Amino acid sequence: MKELIALFEKATGETPLCEKIKGEGSNRKYYRLKSAHHSLIGVEGTNEEEDKAFIHLAKHFTEKGLNTPKLILASDDNRFYLQEDLGDDSLFSLIQGGIKSGNFSEKEESLILKTIALLPDLQFKGAQGLDFSICFPIPEMDRRSILWDLNYFKYDFLKLTGIEFSEPKLEEDFEKLCDAILAEPSETFLYRDFQSRNIMIKDGAPYFIDFQGGRKGPIYYDVASFAWQAKANFPESLREKIVETYIQSASRYTPIDGAKFRERLSVFVLFRTIQVLGAYGFRGLYERKPHFIESIPFALNNLKGLLQQHAYPDFPYLVQTLRQLTELPQFQNKPLPDNKSLKVKVFSFSYKKGIPTDDSGNGGGYVFDCRGVHNPGKYDQYKPLNGLDKPVIDFLESNDEIKNFLEHIYALADAHVLRYMERGFTSLMFSCGCTGGRHRSVYSAQHLAEHISRKFGVEVQLEHIEQGISQTFPAR
Repeated sequence: MKELIALFEKATGETPLCEKIKGEGSNRKYYRLKSAHHSLIGVEGTNEEEDKAFIHLAKHFTEKGLNTPKLILASDDNRFYLQEDLGDDSLFSLIQGGIKSGNFSEKEESLILKTIALLPDLQFKGAQGLDFSICFPIPEMDRRSILWDLNYFKYDFLKLTGIEFSEPKLEEDFEKLCDAILAEPSETFLYRDFQSRNIMIKDGAPYFIDFQGGRKGPIYYDVASFAWQAKANFPESLREKIVETYIQSASRYTPIDGAKFRERLSVFVLFRTIQVLGAYGFRGLYERKPHFIESIPFALNNLKGLLQQHAYPDFPYLVQTLRQLTELPQFQNKPLPDNKSLKVKVFSFSYKKGIPTDDSGNGGGYVFDCRGVHNPGKYDQYKPLNGLDKPVIDFLESNDEIKNFLEHIYALADAHVLRYMERGFTSLMFSCGCTGGRHRSVYSAQHLAEHISRKFGVEVQLEHIEQGISQTFPAR
């Protein structure tokens, strides 16, 4: 920590406050260092060669104008370094509504497609002039590294399940899978862990992080990693949009035959899914990290769907073994939350007349006090109007006060709606109140109801009590 503080002081001339940031699968330690005028991310590495690879790649990608965090300063031994703070919004966090419900909103889908459209820039432009010899732990995907991953799966996952299998037959199919993966040469950058947790969204634009394991390799692998990420819960229709968007974007760099691309991609999806299960076995079953344990059923569900779509006749014994895996009872996934079972009620009300009662018998839910927001009702021209009228809306939106207020409400509401969906609850209530129940509360309740409906697709019943206005947003 003191090394990072010293780097921050050297870079900014200010002394920071430090906050540790949770990492998922890495042993590296991350911190946010903030002072009066600066906010940076500090990293304490654990492997000198890996740290050198990240630092070199970060500098190279910045020179190429790619959306990656700028390296600010590194220690002489490269073990500690500071990078640009891209905020807290990962793509994974911003598409949680779709992941949990299976219904991705237009905004969520737009972010997903915007992200995949930028991937070819990293793969093709990022490879231009790159010294791949600095990549960690190897400069390119080769037969040896593929077999590492396949045996990682065999020893750290498959053997732990208790399934009986023939190692010679499995190894024979492993070799054939290697041949299929290496069937065509590649001169592009392979990100290797291209998934929504490693994408940060800043000012609406995707930025790529944690690329230190990248190397030279085929473009298909990253597309497979992204579109078939275990817990992303992308429906097949969205996967097809992801693949088509990628093909169109990558065609700026090289001609692509869509049919041949999809055929090759299916082999990489199989390989990537196997590799992921190996990682989940080690991180989850050995290291007991909850996120990875929870992800196993999702990866197996992906695998089951994949084997239903593709016969993979070149790898018969491997496919037979994988089919057995997908049927193991200990890894059966819980059913996805049913967005049609939950009904959300949203009210606007006047504090003078009391908080709305909950007729479901559950005692009510969140009550948000809107009276801290600047009140349009103090001005004569707005008194006869309400929060649905354009002049009042323009007044409230003339600065960021009510928008910031609502962002906090959305965060609480999102977490609560998701939890209720997961637990199979059927009724949830939110109430927004102000002095007269006309302006601030009406505006807030309307926006909250629209937000929940748009993001989660559940039925939302909205009632503006003082106006006698009711509206229902049906489940979809």
